[in-house]
Amino acid sequence: MPKSDRNPLVHGSNLEQKENHRTKYRDVDSKKYLSEIRTEYDKWHSANLELVGPTSTPTAQDDAIIATRVELLSKYKDFLDQQHYAEKFDSRSNLHSSVLEEFLYYLFKDLVRDFGENALIGKSHTFKDIFFVPPKYSEMLKRPYARIEKKDHDFVIGATIQVSFEAATPPEKDENPGEMLSLLKEEPENYSEVTVTGNTETHIYFRYSSCCY
Repeated sequence: MPKSDRNPLVHGSNLEQKENHRTKYRDVDSKKYLSEIRTEYDKWHSANLELVGPTSTPTAQDDAIIATRVELLSKYKDFLDQQHYAEKFDSRSNLHSSVLEEFLYYLFKDLVRDFGENALIGKSHTFKDIFFVPPKYSEMLKRPYARIEKKDHDFVIGATIQVSFEAATPPEKDENPGEMLSLLKEEPENYSEVTVTGNTETHIYFRYSSCCY
């Protein structure tokens, strides 16, 4: 299963937390409703796992598989949106909103799996910005003191990026500045050039994004 920062079955996890909560949802109605929801959730979950696709290789069955997943979602969501459930578990509980997050996992899980075990899918955080905050200027000449700002997303399809920084000689003073690579024409103009020396890639300024919401 592709990796993610958290359990991709966010709706099922939300339901389980309510079932096992030590103080909340202990009344008769809550237990009854949670038991009813659990029965329908397990059916929805199992039906989605039995379906395979779409994958990275298009097939004639892809449209039918997607349609079936949407039908399963609509049926389960109609059940969960009944008034007595909506009143018992309001928006603050995230029970209803987490259904869509888990549906997106079912929709893309087989596609993402084809790209390898390190593909990331589900709840996660992504790169937002980077700052350099040395205690004083002289220290920045020794190491960058980088701080990377992250942003949480309910659903992400992406990859984990590991980046190393070090204080370096300014390019105009470096005897071996490396090869300056031009941007590919189809790339946005606001991407920076990248300097490659051997196996080392240095981005003067970088920003990446992933499929997320």
